[in-house]
Amino acid sequence: MLKGLLVDYAGVLTDPDAALLYDYLRDARANGTRTALVSNAPGAAPGVKTELSQYFDALVFSGEVGVAKPDREIYLVAAERIGLAAPRCVFVDDAERNVRGAVAAGMVGVHHRTVAGTLDELAALFS
Repeated sequence: MLKGLLVDYAGVLTDPDAALLYDYLRDARANGTRTALVSNAPGAAPGVKTELSQYFDALVFSGEVGVAKPDREIYLVAAERIGLAAPRCVFVDDAERNVRGAVAAGMVGVHHRTVAGTLDELAALFS
């Protein structure tokens, strides 16, 4: 059973329709799904982290953990931080190579192309 949702920032949560994804994340988290942001950014300012923490149980920035997507280790770090094994997690990214990296780490991968398509896939996976 899938219990974790890991999401990229740039390209996914910056999509013009991303408000729908943020709503999904808030609802999923409220219903017991563990969530993590996985970003290749060096980090984020404290105010940004505070804002994101309403949607995510863990924030994983490559600059802070010393490994970047698509290296499988960053996905394993994120899964560990939300207390789940990789096979219980779904990873969403707009870069296909990053999705392949998550799949290589044992996760289910969702290649984000549109918000509607991603939400349809997540609804099927978490039903």
